[in-house]
Order: sequence, then C-alpha cells, then structure tokens
Amino acid sequence: MSSSEGPFLKAPLWKPEIGAYLFSGGLAGASAVLAFVARSRGNHRLARRALLTAAAGAAVSPPLLISDLGRPERFHHMLRVFKVTSPMSVGTWLLSGFGAAIGVAAASEVLGVLRPVGLAAEGAAALLGPGLATYTAVLLTDTAVPAWHQAHRELPFVFAGSAAASAGAAAAILTPAEAARPARRLAVLGAAGELAAAAAMKRRLGALAQPYEREPVRRLDRMAQSLSITGAAILGLLGRRRPAAALGGALVLAGSICQRFAIFRAGFDSARPR
Repeated sequence: MSSSEGPFLKAPLWKPEIGAYLFSGGLAGASAVLAFVARSRGNHRLARRALLTAAAGAAVSPPLLISDLGRPERFHHMLRVFKVTSPMSVGTWLLSGFGAAIGVAAASEVLGVLRPVGLAAEGAAALLGPGLATYTAVLLTDTAVPAWHQAHRELPFVFAGSAAASAGAAAAILTPAEAARPARRLAVLGAAGELAAAAAMKRRLGALAQPYEREPVRRLDRMAQSLSITGAAILGLLGRRRPAAALGGALVLAGSICQRFAIFRAGFDSARPR
C-alpha cells in the first residue's frame, strides 16, 4: 500500500481493494478470537465454523493487498525489515504470522491430524487476531488525511466493533442456532460498539466530518447504520430461528462492509481541495 504525500496534501493512492481488506482482515482477526473462546468452552461446532471463517478471511487478504501494490514481490519486500514504528510494516508481519497460524489450525481441524499442533496454532492466531482486526485503523490515522488522522482516538474502536460484529454475524449464519448464541451476542454487542464509536468519532471531528454528509459517503454511512441496527435487532430477538439468524447475520455483515467503505471513502473526500 502506498500513499502520496508532498508539500500539498494529496488524496491517497490506495485502490478499492484496500477498503475490502479493511473488512476481510477485521473479520479474520475477530473470528480467530471467537473460535478460540468457543473452543475453550467446549462449543466445538461454533469453534470450527469461526475458525474456517478466519482462515477464509486470511486467505483473501494478501491477494487484496498485492492487487493494490501492483506486483507480488512488493509484499515480499515489506517482510525484509520489521519496523515497530511503521504501522504498514507491523501490519504486514501481523498478517503473515496470522495467516500461517490460522492456516495450520484450519488444516488440522479439517484433516483431523496433529491436533495438539493445530490447537497451539489456533491459540497463536487468537493472540494475533485483535492486532490484525485493528492495526488498519492505526495505519489510516498515521496518514495526513484529515478525516482519518483526526479520528485517531475513536477509529480503532470503530474497527474493533465492526470486526466483532462481522465475526459474530458470519458465525451466526454458519452455525446451528443452538450452538450460535455466543456468536449472536458478539454480533449484537459489536454492532452497538461500532455504531457508538462511529457516532463519537463524527462528533469529535466536527467540521472534518463533512464528508459523511456528502455523497457517496453519506449513503454508505446511512446504509451502515440501518443495516447494522436492523440486523442486530433480528439476531437479538429472533436469532434462535435459523432463517432469522441467516437474515440478521447477512444484514450485519453488509452493515460492517458499508461502514468500512464509508470511512475509506471519507478519507479521500477530506483530502480533496474545496
């Protein structure tokens, strides 16, 4: 990923694939944590589905980043040096370590082999998951883009809530209702936290929140709110029924995607001269 910053502020050069990565990375990280917690409580059906969701999210994330970078070797080059002061460097290592751990855990789960190794890898992925789910917020706020930089206090909480909501929603869709109660609860709490943090972010941004009142960001932002609220309500009230869980989970997932792209597009809008 690269952005262009010179004497005058320019819009970042990131492609829409980065907006998609903000979602897939968050989903993967939070799903790994959900899988580990479910496993520790003996809920193996939920753990299996959350684990495979985390593996799927981790599998699509590198191609999204490589597509933005333009050449695969650029991703490899970022692994040559670890710079703790660089969110991009830390994030690349986080994604690589997480991908390796969740890949081993998922293979062990599916094939039923080397279970001690798989469980250890599952634990490692759970430790890395929160960082993967939120480092992208730090990456955005580390730029000079006004709507991102000035949201440095709230944006990690927005991304954490969005990641939790999407992980819970995906697991609620895939898991039998009787085993999915923790996932439904996570989706509802995550959506509430995401919306509350986003509202606080826009209040503190003040005039810098104007991109959220202009199209197309306004439409994405309103969709994120309505989809997340509706989906969370369905999951909370009717989620014990499988069709309702599928509908509510799909709405929460859609709301989380819209939230990430609203924030992504708001940064581009705020960097344009007015």
